[in-house]
Amino acid sequence: MNPTTDTTNITDTTDTAHPRRAPSVWPALQAHDAPALIDFLVGTVGFLRTAVYQDGDLVAHAQLDWPEGGGIMLGSHKPGSESWSLQPGTFGAYVVTEHVDDLHRRLKDADVKIIREIEDQPYGSREFAIADPEGNKWSFGTYPGEPRRAD
Repeated sequence: MNPTTDTTNITDTTDTAHPRRAPSVWPALQAHDAPALIDFLVGTVGFLRTAVYQDGDLVAHAQLDWPEGGGIMLGSHKPGSESWSLQPGTFGAYVVTEHVDDLHRRLKDADVKIIREIEDQPYGSREFAIADPEGNKWSFGTYPGEPRRAD
């Protein structure tokens, strides 16, 4: 599977102990060089390029999906924008993956900046963290969140 072109969205909910949730919260970030960050997140990390709307070198909107569910939105930083301006390099996210060891090995082999080495956590997750070229922090782990209890 090539993570830069595969558009399969894994939505298997047969695991009743940890059912997958539909993505309803979309983290958003801005970048000084949004096209380069998109290339890094797609070509190196493994996000899927779902939509990218550009005006020259500026990205008005991009949607990158995670192959195992969920995704992010990002665009070019516009200093002074009154409606929505986020400082590049201040974003952090936790991304759930069942392939944490393979991802860690691949990112380490690609000389990605590892800011927390892979290790098992007392709450049952196996995880590690990286910094992207803009300085954003990404944690990848096996912890899928707790199932929502019926009210």
